[in-house]
Amino acid sequence: MRVVTDFPHPVECRDPVWIPMADGVRLCARLWLPEGAEERPVPAILEYIPYRLRDGSARRDAQHHHYFAGHGYASIRVDLRGSGDSGGVLEDEYLEQELLDGEAILRWLAAQPWCDGRVGMIGISWGGFNGLQLAARRPPELKAVVSVCSTDDRYADDVHYMGGCLLGDNLSWASTMFAYNSLPPDPTVVGDDWRAMWHQRLEGSGLWLATWLEHQHRDDYWRHGSICEDFSRVQVPILAVSGWSDGYSNAVKRLVAGLPDLCKGLIGPWSHKYPHLGEPGPAIGFLQECVRWWDQWLKGRDTGVTEEPALKVWMQDSVPPTTSYGCRPGRWVAEPCWPSPNVVQVKLPLSPDRLHLDGRPVEEETELTVQSPLTCGLFAGKWCSYSSGPDLAHDQRQEDGGALTFDSPALTAPLEVMGAVVVELELSSDSPVAMVCARLSDVAPDDKATRVTYGLLNLTHRESHASPSPLEPGRRYRVRLQLNDVAQVFPRGHRLRLSLSSSYWPLAWAPPTPVRLTIVDRGSALHLPVRPPREEDSRLAPFAEAEAAPTIPSTSLAPGHHNWYVHRDLAEDLSTLEVIKDNGRIRLEDSGIEVATRTVETYRSRNDDVDSLEGTTRWERSLTRGDWAVRTVTFTRLTSDAETFRLHATLDAYEGETRVYCRSWDVSMPRRLV
Repeated sequence: MRVVTDFPHPVECRDPVWIPMADGVRLCARLWLPEGAEERPVPAILEYIPYRLRDGSARRDAQHHHYFAGHGYASIRVDLRGSGDSGGVLEDEYLEQELLDGEAILRWLAAQPWCDGRVGMIGISWGGFNGLQLAARRPPELKAVVSVCSTDDRYADDVHYMGGCLLGDNLSWASTMFAYNSLPPDPTVVGDDWRAMWHQRLEGSGLWLATWLEHQHRDDYWRHGSICEDFSRVQVPILAVSGWSDGYSNAVKRLVAGLPDLCKGLIGPWSHKYPHLGEPGPAIGFLQECVRWWDQWLKGRDTGVTEEPALKVWMQDSVPPTTSYGCRPGRWVAEPCWPSPNVVQVKLPLSPDRLHLDGRPVEEETELTVQSPLTCGLFAGKWCSYSSGPDLAHDQRQEDGGALTFDSPALTAPLEVMGAVVVELELSSDSPVAMVCARLSDVAPDDKATRVTYGLLNLTHRESHASPSPLEPGRRYRVRLQLNDVAQVFPRGHRLRLSLSSSYWPLAWAPPTPVRLTIVDRGSALHLPVRPPREEDSRLAPFAEAEAAPTIPSTSLAPGHHNWYVHRDLAEDLSTLEVIKDNGRIRLEDSGIEVATRTVETYRSRNDDVDSLEGTTRWERSLTRGDWAVRTVTFTRLTSDAETFRLHATLDAYEGETRVYCRSWDVSMPRRLV
């Protein structure tokens, strides 16, 4: 990435900036202003997230917001209520209070002497979510949004549930925010009130995982903030961005389809990162694209973005399976609209061990059964890749031994797919609560299998996420399972493989009892969205080289360590996935704060005993500057039996070596068809 130091406008950074809320709480912000904005007001760009601007996202914030200010925008980064140095308590994600505060921030920005009244929002993940959610509330100051790695559907397509299945990332993400919310504000910013503010957070933030487990079906809790409930509420332009290794790529095409005159979509090969920092590469000049977007919609300049295709995606070439990639080979392709007339649905019927490329259904019906080992999923990687260690799926041959597999003949010509792969199944279950996982893999001539896409379905949710119903054991059902969107080239000589399993632990929590599924091949098929190559793609203008403003200086004081380990205790028949994310210790030179973070997650099961499932997370975070030293340790354990989820958590906070706060939670809640 190229670091830019020479901008059209000199930049002033103001820190801290305080934004008052109606109830007396003040939100803390850092503001980058182009020189002369007080005399010649400019549009503002808002990023509004809980990731601690002082010591959390500071290095990234400087790269982005200085860049935007250097191109003539007042760019501001605000800590949510109860996070970083802002007052109040953060009690959950995307609450009404957060959105009310967001509207107040927009009004405050528009009223400042350096702002001309027009505001855009940008954010990745949480900031991408609330940008969409605020757009749907139609505040008059908000004129455009850049939403990266976000979703329009908080139940069906977020970190909590997938296809009605409880995701392991639900525990992981809850633990992340448990740790963030345990940290205090900076005494040099908020003064002597820091300790009282800290204890207010420690006591009041709560255990979010318990709340999320109380809402196991799609209800009003999840509908709140899900803009798919009414796309017509959004009336400002949206640039929706994600990557194929991210957990949120499906939302981009839904947003383009749901907002056909307002939304442009961009999907690269990236994980959960901004595209100019994109891993796997290639990274692109995303900040330049953002400036073009802002210039068009906030300054009224014709930058050509309105004439560009509705959707640009990275068509990925075939690669051998591995758990991380430096770069994904491929090419950019584009569509004028979505759904696209250039994509044709092709049906591949199933028969024992076979996918039929010729589309001819089998004449005789065969019943095929599968009862997967509980650990079919140990090599699945993370629901959402953060490029923090080897978190992509491994060679699928290690999973396929516990699944039903259906292989196509070797391809006689390359095959390109783009969109949602769908599996149509006629099946029955011997248990009232069951799940099915479907994986599509690219099988090379040497038999290595690279997972291309996958999907999950809690079969009690076959008709509704809001009102699921148990299965009648032995009864046949027809179900439709939509896999994650993809754009992929299958080369000549490779095979397609569909794999079906009855578990996918620990990516998803297993059903409450062992399950045997019976698949009827004659009523089942794989549907591929085939997109033949288009000559127009070769004429797409290339993206510029990735660039950003300088980050803030920092010094590494201790190295980090990221890795995933699979442990198999054969004597005890115990399988454990251990995920270590140790960021080491760094000193941020602008504030002098030393930051250290270490996380260990474990997911464990014994034999095929579904009652043995256990997920644990332990976070340790510390902040140090001179004689000020604080540390928090958060621990969460989730277990279950056939009827109940059990949640145990602890929170310990320290000043120096003295423990100043301790709390524990023990919560049980019924499983409701999960």
